[in-house]
Amino acid sequence: MTEQSSLLLRKQLAELNKNPVEGFSAGLVDDDDIYQWEVVIIGPQDTLFEGGFFKAILTFPHDYPLRPPKMKFITEIWHPNVAKNGDVCISILHEPGEDKYGYEKPEERWLPVHTVETIMISVISMLADPNGDSPANVDAAKEWREDPRGIFKKKVARCVRRSQEMAFD
Repeated sequence: MTEQSSLLLRKQLAELNKNPVEGFSAGLVDDDDIYQWEVVIIGPQDTLFEGGFFKAILTFPHDYPLRPPKMKFITEIWHPNVAKNGDVCISILHEPGEDKYGYEKPEERWLPVHTVETIMISVISMLADPNGDSPANVDAAKEWREDPRGIFKKKVARCVRRSQEMAFD
């Protein structure tokens, strides 16, 4: 499976380089490791994240696409669906099959048809429209629900500002 997953990832990377998708860029952390990608998400227009440059690492399993990659922001980001350590928690990145808690339908979870592009579009959508029902960061979710234009907005604005300062490091 490793050879097949490596070929698939190389094909997806080549496609993204040939036909970039608005809102993010992707490349390898190390040219010798196809399973570690660095992505930069540009904060979606007309959201609190607009103007930000958020770096994240996608770590692919060797049996990709049968199992989803893990995604972790390395730029600080304040969001209900991003744990304080940067781990992204959205349905598309959850292991395939039945949700033992009954919250997600199997078709909302990982499917082998997903690509880096569909993952990134889902993450960009998550930034624009958080899921407060299933938070990875309970504090951010509480602030987002109770005071989205107050303390939550201030914390996001600080993250956007820091991301801009660090964008070219």
